[in-house]
Amino acid sequence: MRKALSLAKRGGRAVRPNPRVGAVLVKGGRILAAGYHSRFGGPHAEVKVLKKAGHLAKGATLYVTLEPCSVQGKTPPCVDEIIRRGVKRVVIGCLDLNPSTRSRAPKILKKAGLKIEVGILEKECRELNRDFFIWVTEARPYTTLKLALSLDGRIAARSGDSRWISGPKSRRFTHFLRSQSDAVLVGINTVLRDDPRLTVRMGYSNPDLKKIILDSRGRIPLSARVLKGRSAGKTVVATTAAAPSEKMKKVVGRGGNRIKVPSRGNRTSLKFLFRKLAREGIMRVLVEGGGEVAASLLADRLVDEVHFFIAPIILGGKAAVPAIGGRGVDKVKGAYCLTDVKVSRSGPDIHVQGCVGYR
Repeated sequence: MRKALSLAKRGGRAVRPNPRVGAVLVKGGRILAAGYHSRFGGPHAEVKVLKKAGHLAKGATLYVTLEPCSVQGKTPPCVDEIIRRGVKRVVIGCLDLNPSTRSRAPKILKKAGLKIEVGILEKECRELNRDFFIWVTEARPYTTLKLALSLDGRIAARSGDSRWISGPKSRRFTHFLRSQSDAVLVGINTVLRDDPRLTVRMGYSNPDLKKIILDSRGRIPLSARVLKGRSAGKTVVATTAAAPSEKMKKVVGRGGNRIKVPSRGNRTSLKFLFRKLAREGIMRVLVEGGGEVAASLLADRLVDEVHFFIAPIILGGKAAVPAIGGRGVDKVKGAYCLTDVKVSRSGPDIHVQGCVGYR
């Protein structure tokens, strides 16, 4: 199963919106074949290893990180091929959390006379596809919040200047996070203040990365770098009815895209937006927006993972921009808590990462 997990990770972004899956076929204590799902629309891991093994698959044990598919999709159901090839036993890392298919494969395989084991390295197998499970169970993208902040919890000085709080190594890791995401999201204040390109650089690549701008009132400048060149076609401006229609026509005319989102107070409804993004196949979003965007996402329980880069600097003053804005929690016991916390050095910075728990 560890080998299957290692192989599954190679699938990366190429398999989305499918999950990452690895499989190993064993017989007589010897590995007959091993493989992984490598691209969306391509053969699944189980089918790959069965094809490699050929007639030797009969009587073998199949180790697979995720419950095999049991319905027709881009490819035929894997359970049919497993049965047809005469596999004797199937060891499954974790069940598919999709409500429409969960536990369906083990039932089909048991009925066909195969021996089934479920839950081998289950935590690791679930972790492998945490983004996929959020996408299928909550109908929204898996969301990572990244912030660079000072020792006193500020993401910009009182003038709004934030370049650069974190060091080169931390900024390079940000580009790695972008390379693993389907979209990067910022608020309009970040665009107005920094005019970012929101591209993937520093040795990483992701030409398909979409750029989501939260801009309820349509304040994005037509000269913004995200609306220039190839970036324009990947840029999505999420607005409310308060955005001037003539201005938004110009944005679209420059190649940008607009999503009209219901307002919630004077802001875009993030839950509505995230559901729409999920329907368009966006499974993983990286949020690099400011403190108010971060606060709104946390309040709506939309953040799944955080990466905070704490720089050894102090900005001071009430006017400096806090890392998390909004009203904040009323009491400490209502704080957002991290699980699976990892702390490491990132050049001169401290990198804190973890999963967000909501009480």
